[in-house]
Amino acid sequence: MTDMTTLDLGPQTRIIARLAGGVREEQLSDSTPCPELAVRNLLGHLTGLSVAFRDAGRKDLGVTTDTSPDAAVPDIGPGWREELPMVLDELADAWRDPAAWTGMTRAGGVDLPGAVAGAVAVDELVIHGWDLARATGQEYAPDPAALQVSYDLLRAAADEDDRGGGIFGPVVPVPADAPLLDRAVGLSGRDPDWKP
Repeated sequence: MTDMTTLDLGPQTRIIARLAGGVREEQLSDSTPCPELAVRNLLGHLTGLSVAFRDAGRKDLGVTTDTSPDAAVPDIGPGWREELPMVLDELADAWRDPAAWTGMTRAGGVDLPGAVAGAVAVDELVIHGWDLARATGQEYAPDPAALQVSYDLLRAAADEDDRGGGIFGPVVPVPADAPLLDRAVGLSGRDPDWKP
């Protein structure tokens, strides 16, 4: 497993920023692998989680770290094309500090160890990167270190849930010899063959 205190979120946040930059205006209302979210809502979620996990990494606890992600359907504002890359950069920068990975912090209104919060942030970026790429027809190859952290987190969550569930929903069976990304996507409750 990756040494979390040396994991750089920057490669994965840059991939997300590139994907977001490739979204066309007419795609904002398109469906995504998250049934309740259109592309615009997924982009809003990525913006919100970047802010929340940035602040969790900084141990700057407050409204951004206390709000449940289910509190409201996220959306984008008029400046989202500038805002999302900016907060993604800030997120990566916050987690470059080894102190972010230690002690306790909070995200989504849940208190958790820094290393767990960091792993969840990475997982969110990897899986929602796949969601965004699939929804908008873009190529996607996540950062290999981030993908491994995401897979390890999702595998552990599925192993702990004797009902066959995972963090995002019931696990979708994927062949053991499938690519690691497909296996992570299946563990997240998504069908790796999903198409718009």
